[in-house]
Amino acid sequence: MGKRGGFPGGGFPGGMNINHLMKEAKKMQADMEQSQAEISAKEFNATAGGGAVKVTVSGEKQIKNIEIQKEVVDPDDVEMLQDLIITCVNDAMSQVDREQERQLGKFNIPGMF
Repeated sequence: MGKRGGFPGGGFPGGMNINHLMKEAKKMQADMEQSQAEISAKEFNATAGGGAVKVTVSGEKQIKNIEIQKEVVDPDDVEMLQDLIITCVNDAMSQVDREQERQLGKFNIPGMF
């Protein structure tokens, strides 16, 4: 009795096997999840103003710590301190983005990044 429906050999035209394709997709998903977990577990540090401001963020882009040296706190120049903090936070967040691109870019999924 012949097979009903589908393509000969259980695959798609061109020799693609759906079971193999599904296995590869599941493996890629597991690898991506592991890479994302590794990134999430990391902490990224940045400094500004020659170390006057230090920021630590998680791989999930959550600010974990901000350190400000006493000598940089000047009530007459609050804008400078604000700029240092913004610069520092943006640098730390960029580090997370670069790590995500490095780790997850190897999966080469169009439109992901």
